[in-house]
Amino acid sequence: MNHYLKRWQYLEIACRPQVWRRAIKTALLVGTLLMLINQGDLLMRMQLDRKTVLKIILTYLVPYLVSTTSSVAAIVEHERLTD
Repeated sequence: MNHYLKRWQYLEIACRPQVWRRAIKTALLVGTLLMLINQGDLLMRMQLDRKTVLKIILTYLVPYLVSTTSSVAAIVEHERLTD
């Protein structure tokens, strides 16, 4: 296999069920914890404005992207070493 993958090949790996399922689980766990730490007080007081909602969305998106990126990198490295 070519060690220099095209962008669409990285996206193809990121769309594998085992990758996105793990990323969703990670985002739900880590995102919820971070959201409660960072915006929990506003959530409890129901003081949600657009800025806070955007922060909450990003709080879940970041761990999803980190998990996906890490999984893709690990798969690419594993496939490189086994070829």
